[in-house]
Amino acid sequence: MKDIIRFKDIIEESLQKIDFPSTPKNLYEPIKYILSLDAKRIRSIALLIAHNLYNKDYTQALSAALAIEMFHNFTLIHDDIMDKASLRRNSETVHEKWDDNIAILSGDALLVKSYMMLSDINSKTRNKVIDRFSNAAMIVCEGQQMDMDFETTKNISIDDYLIMIEKKTSALFASSFEIGALIGGANTSDQKLIYKFGINLGIAFQLQDDLLDLYGDSTKFGKKVGGDIIANKKTFLYLKSLQLANENQKDELITLYSQNEMDGVNKIEKVKAIFNNLNIVNITKKKIDSYHHNAIHCLNKISTTKKDALNYFVELLDKREV
Repeated sequence: MKDIIRFKDIIEESLQKIDFPSTPKNLYEPIKYILSLDAKRIRSIALLIAHNLYNKDYTQALSAALAIEMFHNFTLIHDDIMDKASLRRNSETVHEKWDDNIAILSGDALLVKSYMMLSDINSKTRNKVIDRFSNAAMIVCEGQQMDMDFETTKNISIDDYLIMIEKKTSALFASSFEIGALIGGANTSDQKLIYKFGINLGIAFQLQDDLLDLYGDSTKFGKKVGGDIIANKKTFLYLKSLQLANENQKDELITLYSQNEMDGVNKIEKVKAIFNNLNIVNITKKKIDSYHHNAIHCLNKISTTKKDALNYFVELLDKREV
């Protein structure tokens, strides 16, 4: 717990110290804005925790952690534009506060800045880190495209969905852990294990996000409750419901998810009623638990014995409400 709090404080302080130019204002102000919003910093913390397993000098991994944070916020800005989202972390999204064009360019600048941060890494690991970072970045883009393709694809399996979230969400999670371990001096076996640990944890994280989108507290979650339903997102909850539903429920769900003009509150309530009838909350929680179990299995195989922070990290994500 202490390590997680300490590393979060270090990341926040380091982000505040980054000296972005004052002009052009419409390029840098949105960057300063999104980085100033209250955030969990889970990926950058994950990188520092993984590094700390093998090397206590966090400063060697700080630039990589900040690069991960920059890249993650770049994806959020662009993702919010694509989803037409109005809220991020209980605040206006960048494209709502400014406009789409400004948001796109500011996001691009964040991506460039993330690679600039990587240039400060120790030369012994720099090329490997950049390679793994770039690979993760490309996988995230693949996942985002799959997510958009799903909007117009009729027959999506649960396996298809799990592959998509592994790419869109979990790959960056896993690479954060892997890069931290790599910079810290972990052996190849541990790097692979901690990557698999991150993959499983990242999928569990996204499934919980799906659940919280509808069943979470909007004041804590930082987004509008039911946003996935309004956007006709075919999440695990929806796909599992189609699998379990009777013909009437299935027809109603498909009809509801084809509606774009329907009153949002009414639509959410109708979908939620079907989910509740099919016990989707408990089914999703069991799926989340299975991925947490897989993550712990990988963690137990890692050679280092100092795993308290990672164990707590799993527990923290398992119990999160936001």
